[in-house]
Amino acid sequence: MTEALTAVITTIQQPTPSVASLARCLGDMAATLLVVGDEKGPTSYEQSSTELISLGDQLQLPFALARLLPTGHYARKNLGYLVAFSRGAACIYETDDDNAPNDAWQMREMRTSAQRVAPRSWVNVFRMFADEQIWPRGFPLELISDDATWAHPSDASLEAVDAPIQQGLADNSPDVDAVWRLVMDRDFSFDAGPSVWLPPGSWCPFNSQSTWWWPQAYPLMYLPSHCTFRMTDIWRSYVAQRCLWELGHGLVFHAPEVIQDRNPHDLLRDFEHEVPGYLGNDRIRQTLEGLGLGSGIGAVGHNLILCYEALVGEGFIPMAELPLVHTWLTDLERALRS
Repeated sequence: MTEALTAVITTIQQPTPSVASLARCLGDMAATLLVVGDEKGPTSYEQSSTELISLGDQLQLPFALARLLPTGHYARKNLGYLVAFSRGAACIYETDDDNAPNDAWQMREMRTSAQRVAPRSWVNVFRMFADEQIWPRGFPLELISDDATWAHPSDASLEAVDAPIQQGLADNSPDVDAVWRLVMDRDFSFDAGPSVWLPPGSWCPFNSQSTWWWPQAYPLMYLPSHCTFRMTDIWRSYVAQRCLWELGHGLVFHAPEVIQDRNPHDLLRDFEHEVPGYLGNDRIRQTLEGLGLGSGIGAVGHNLILCYEALVGEGFIPMAELPLVHTWLTDLERALRS
């Protein structure tokens, strides 16, 4: 069975208005939403165009990772990816249960039009769509006032690029860090504008809130378990970008395509869970940049392992992560063969 598009979320809630909105969009294109549950539930999920994979269902899957992943953790979303792989998804869209498609939301294609961003070490993409101080979760705090990180001509020409990972921004409650929320929190809307393409060598964190993936990048979807909830998708994004460059691709960001009605958060707890990133994000960049990785699609799995071994070696992630990475790759092969 082959599906043009499969969407994946994880939740412990019954269907939210945001999920209902997403499901309507997916139903219009005969796509499926996979809902990955956890130990807190849900045990049923009455929503059109959706399929619940409860914790009990996960343990029945033919994937060894299902028994190794911690419960009560966002990384159980990995199992939704594996199910989508096994069903031949030609594209995977991942989001969260508090993000609703806006009027600009559309099915993306891997080949897209975007403005090329001039190479630099760090790029604050959020500021390319806003005239106010804002930065994405995972962006180095020491650079938030550096205008060189967002300088970009708004009238730059569009180019056709192949981008197997694409991120859409979120309006209302964008994915910023706890520092921004504690100091500046308010509803926020980005400017509309052309998509931008970050060339290999230029870094910007991306999240799991409205992200499109194509098969070349499927191995890079792995979410680490042995780091905080606030870092799992961000540190994944660093690893994914570094490996993406060895495929000859950069990263595309689109103007807002979802509206986030943010679930309740304890901001001080978020801050605590982001501290490893505040202190280490640029050092992670340096660590990953220093790796000698292989080029081409055949090297992706080995590159993924090398990246996580380096993060373990530098003390960002404990050794316990590595068996999960190896199991992920074994399960990935099994899923793609099924």
